[in-house]
Amino acid sequence: MIEWGAISLTIRLALLSCAILAAVGIPIAYWLTFTRWRWKFLAQAVVALPLVLPPTVLGFYLLVGMGPSSPLGRLYTGIFGHSLPFTFGGLVFASVLYSLPFTVQPISSAFASVDRRLMDASSMLGASRLRTFCRVVMPLSINGLLTGIILSFAHTVGEFGVVLMVGGNIPGVTRTVSIAIYDDVQSFNNAAANHTALLLLVFSFVVLSMVYALNRRAWTLLPAK
Repeated sequence: MIEWGAISLTIRLALLSCAILAAVGIPIAYWLTFTRWRWKFLAQAVVALPLVLPPTVLGFYLLVGMGPSSPLGRLYTGIFGHSLPFTFGGLVFASVLYSLPFTVQPISSAFASVDRRLMDASSMLGASRLRTFCRVVMPLSINGLLTGIILSFAHTVGEFGVVLMVGGNIPGVTRTVSIAIYDDVQSFNNAAANHTALLLLVFSFVVLSMVYALNRRAWTLLPAK
């Protein structure tokens, strides 16, 4: 039997994480690309840290960092009246941190590939930095932007270790598709695990194919210079 509740929660988690990552990742990628700060490699290392940390290690420190005795945990409890771990909000927070490098790195690479002469010309014509970013940098970085969103969505859908550490396995709250499949396998219910996994595989393939197709057409929609 396919667990539609787990699938719905996973998609909701992925979409919300992608929206937050886009809002947070684009400014971070812009700063990492264009800043002249001497020690920016330290910031790059912090952003890329989830790529090399085992999910259980990252999940453990996130769990500690969001706990009721931590400053973040006390602040969240004071505002919302309950702790952050083992809630959907905790899953979102952990997913954003865990998928941050998958968003920032492709976007930063796209920003770095923009011809600086075009940016300089825009500035010489009187355009502000924000206008130059919106009219020059962003249109020329469409591929990187879409790639970052694709990777963050796919990465969030497939999360397991961090989700299990931070959210546990609460049906309707933190039970994602990956955890549901794991539980079915543990219960020797291979048929249910296969149905859920196959549906997720087909869905992910269709979504990624559609987005990559749009990504491929994006450059043809740009006006000729």
